[in-house]
Amino acid sequence: MLLLYMGILLSGSESFAAGPPAARRSDHVDEIHGVRVPDPYRWLENDSEETRQWVLAQSEYARRFLDSLAGRDQIRQMLTKNFAYTRSAPYVVGNGNYAGIVKRGGRYFFLRQDGLQNQPVLYVQEAAGGAPRELINPNKLSTEGTAALAMWAASPDGKWVVYGVAKAGSDWQLWRVRDVATGKDLSDTLDWIKFSTATWSPDSRGFYYSRYPEPPPGQVLTAVNYHNKLYYHRLGEPQARDELIYERPDRKEWRFSTDVTSDGRYLIISVHEGTRSERFLLLRETGKAAPPYELTPAFDAKYDPIGDWNGQLYLVTDWKAPRSRVMAIDLSRPQRSAWREIVPQTADTLQQAVLSGGCIAVQYLRNAQTVIRLFGLDGKAIRDVALPGIGTANWALNEAGEPEQFYSFVSFSQPELLYRYDLKTGSSKVFFDSKLPWDPASIETKQVFYPSKDGTKIPMFLVHRRGLKFATPQPALLYGYGGFDISLQPAFSVFYLTWVQRGGVLAIANLRGGGEFGEAWHRAGMLKNKQNVFDDFIAAAEWLIAQGYTSKTKLAIYGASNGGLLVGACLNQRSDLFGAAIPAVGVMDMLRFHKFTIGHGWTVEYGSPDDPEMFPILYRYSPLHNIRPGQYPPTLVMTADHDDRVVPLHSFKYAAALQHAQQGQAPILLRVDMSAGHGAGKPTSKRIDEWTDMLAFLQNTIGRR
Repeated sequence: MLLLYMGILLSGSESFAAGPPAARRSDHVDEIHGVRVPDPYRWLENDSEETRQWVLAQSEYARRFLDSLAGRDQIRQMLTKNFAYTRSAPYVVGNGNYAGIVKRGGRYFFLRQDGLQNQPVLYVQEAAGGAPRELINPNKLSTEGTAALAMWAASPDGKWVVYGVAKAGSDWQLWRVRDVATGKDLSDTLDWIKFSTATWSPDSRGFYYSRYPEPPPGQVLTAVNYHNKLYYHRLGEPQARDELIYERPDRKEWRFSTDVTSDGRYLIISVHEGTRSERFLLLRETGKAAPPYELTPAFDAKYDPIGDWNGQLYLVTDWKAPRSRVMAIDLSRPQRSAWREIVPQTADTLQQAVLSGGCIAVQYLRNAQTVIRLFGLDGKAIRDVALPGIGTANWALNEAGEPEQFYSFVSFSQPELLYRYDLKTGSSKVFFDSKLPWDPASIETKQVFYPSKDGTKIPMFLVHRRGLKFATPQPALLYGYGGFDISLQPAFSVFYLTWVQRGGVLAIANLRGGGEFGEAWHRAGMLKNKQNVFDDFIAAAEWLIAQGYTSKTKLAIYGASNGGLLVGACLNQRSDLFGAAIPAVGVMDMLRFHKFTIGHGWTVEYGSPDDPEMFPILYRYSPLHNIRPGQYPPTLVMTADHDDRVVPLHSFKYAAALQHAQQGQAPILLRVDMSAGHGAGKPTSKRIDEWTDMLAFLQNTIGRR
């Protein structure tokens, strides 16, 4: 592999041999709980001329390097060809993914994206057999395709759609309201919104939402976001006249979301603290000034309202049920002692549920694969929904009394298929499909289980070309996340598809810290247990090598956000085990993450460095603080200039430290995407650019295929 690295370093230009421009090292030291912690790259946190010049030089070096790699034209052509199909997209509400179709007032609303179109377009269809018409096309809002439809919600009568547009990848959204009949926007404009959904009142005259205070000038992308407030917006009114529904000045970290009963009488306020999965539910009678009733104790369990019927509020909760169950609350006597269990806990993990068509569609996870069961409102089982294979299914989020049922299905080789479901017969019929430029049957997926360091069995999906032989080790890409109760289920990606088509093996490990096996699995990888996540990932790499799928020199690791932290920590702990690494938009400075934008919300997952008990644990695995001089494999550090979730300074400081510590010949690159953010809403053109760089980097490090 040394010859390969040298070939890369010397190809095209002798300037590669000199490496990227080194960052200035200062003598800055923090004293934290009596420990002196050097931070020589603290200056990279500042938006100064020196920082901008260093980032520019790093970007130019990485660009020249990546452009010189062999095979990138062919890779770009393959990616472009694989994007040449019409696709639907899921309907995302908060942390929930639902089938990508919503029926309101007899109209169907759905997202669709054609070929190389940069952003999905919202369509409306007047009847089941009608012709779809374009309603909101964000591609017309930006010539670069960087304006994305980040949120949309149709009113109960189907006459209006409130939608949020995010630009250049930022989490900040600007909201407008569109008249569905005319396709024109009302005068309503709402600003300084992030991480909010819109909950329409049943009369369709307005909606509930939350927003943050306007950040100080010049700090829009870095200022800490505190003091979320809940408002009600009436159509036709300016935002300044929105009614303040709820705030907690004494709890600056809290944020709010809402549900409203079908008769409009009750508002259910969900209180969120950081990224913790537990919630605090409040019940407020609309139109009355009385303080809300505390429906649950504060943050003692998960509580996800899924709808109401005949005065009964249904919710999914893990209260006294770590794998979750469905319960009902009589809103006339909401005391918890009167709650009724409708669907009890099972051996499978209850992921989410939907109240629709007079029944409850419950989505379970069984070894990270979807199982859907239908129940009556009395909890009696109706049937399981037959799914096409190993994949992920989502039920449509329609009104409780809506008889028409839809669900979606996606796998590693098959993009999202949308089905209409007959509740009486249990039969499914494809509602939306597209002609694919590849054969899904040419891709093989299987699930394996491997032992972690402490003997815990960890599931892992393996995806590769059907019939691929493993007589010799193959290039393999290992992906992981392991945090925030997020489950890694089968999903389709043109990046993954192209990697597999070119002969690579894709391995996706379901590490502890995720939600695949309920809250116990999540807690086993958070706070003081975070090292379990790294052990699980390292064990996955060792298993793939021991089983002959790949070798150390042909194995690359990849992760984004919390997964970028994962890659950085594992690279420090076992740099000898990997042939290449791609940490993307990672949380790399575990001693200062809570000081920027929404980072304070992650302390419920990681712990706070201000806590003397958590500080030594965070310091022990922080990717930035555990880089030691040595030989590191080729590493492509990726971030974006408008990432206001995991601010790019994490990657700047990490890349500078890793380049300084590198004693081998392998390249350490910093790729900074411009006019882009954490990942959501990234246009197709930028995805092709990014994935071309990643695949060319992998091809020229762990295997020329």
